[in-house]
Amino acid sequence: MGYVNQANKAKQPSLSQLRAFAAVAEHLHFRDAAASIGMSQPALSGAVSALEVALGVQLIERTTRKVLLSPAGERLAVRADAVLEAVGELMEEAEAVRAPFTGVLRLGVIPTVAPYLLPTVLRLVHERYPELDLQVHEEQTSSLLEGLAAGRLDLLLLAVPLGVPGVTELPLFDEDFVLVMERGHELGGRRDIPRETLRDLPLLLLDEGHCLRDQALDICREAGRTQGAPVTTTAAGLSTLVQLVAGGLGVTLLPRTAVTVETARNESLVTGYFSDPAPSRRVALAVRAGTARHAEFEEFAAALREAMEALPVRTPREAPEGGAPKK
Repeated sequence: MGYVNQANKAKQPSLSQLRAFAAVAEHLHFRDAAASIGMSQPALSGAVSALEVALGVQLIERTTRKVLLSPAGERLAVRADAVLEAVGELMEEAEAVRAPFTGVLRLGVIPTVAPYLLPTVLRLVHERYPELDLQVHEEQTSSLLEGLAAGRLDLLLLAVPLGVPGVTELPLFDEDFVLVMERGHELGGRRDIPRETLRDLPLLLLDEGHCLRDQALDICREAGRTQGAPVTTTAAGLSTLVQLVAGGLGVTLLPRTAVTVETARNESLVTGYFSDPAPSRRVALAVRAGTARHAEFEEFAAALREAMEALPVRTPREAPEGGAPKK
């Protein structure tokens, strides 16, 4: 019990051996594997053989025509990939600590935010953080949260509150919802629309899975809309949604940041604004609780709040997490 063979301990595999084996496991071809990691074929073959000696198991079945993984090789290939991924994450974290705002930043964004806020985000990164390699992934909220938990994503830009354990929210701004309708509608141009008006309007919403759909339904329930009131769901994106509105199929709710982009190109659309307090949503950055880059992300959030002051939003400066913005 607890005994470690000192001879085997001295033969622990190296990262280069693991990379060589992982490449062979992926390509099942020594020449292609060697090319993929920039090694010579003899060096790769030697690294795999040395790994087999270190582990005491045969990983590769070599034939004259093809390369196969042994049963042990199939099992250990998964472990090798996990080790290499963990080492990569370790190096990224170390780089972030040594030099904030450098290296890769994998940002996840929801579809009802991406087209309207990314220009501001990209401009900020280009001007203030030129050494940051920003990689953007547009996905729905559930997929983004899975990616954050798995380490596939570093930072999320989405609507909150999330109420997810292990995730910290850094508020950016609050924005009102605007009623969008066909030109000639009796509510067009008004700035004092009561929420209760939503009870009976033919409302068009996004498909299931979009957080904006859930937020709109919550607003309608708060306004007293019953389950039996007609709700038509036919759009996968806001652009399609407003075209359906322009076609006279109903009305919809848009966040203020989306209004100009989605309505300016169609003269048959008009808007109406709700009486105070208008229904609204909060947009925030979300990070893994305890991430080594928390201070960096806090600074990034502060810079985004400043950059977004030009947008039709209310920035909750120093607002408590999940709380109301200061007036």
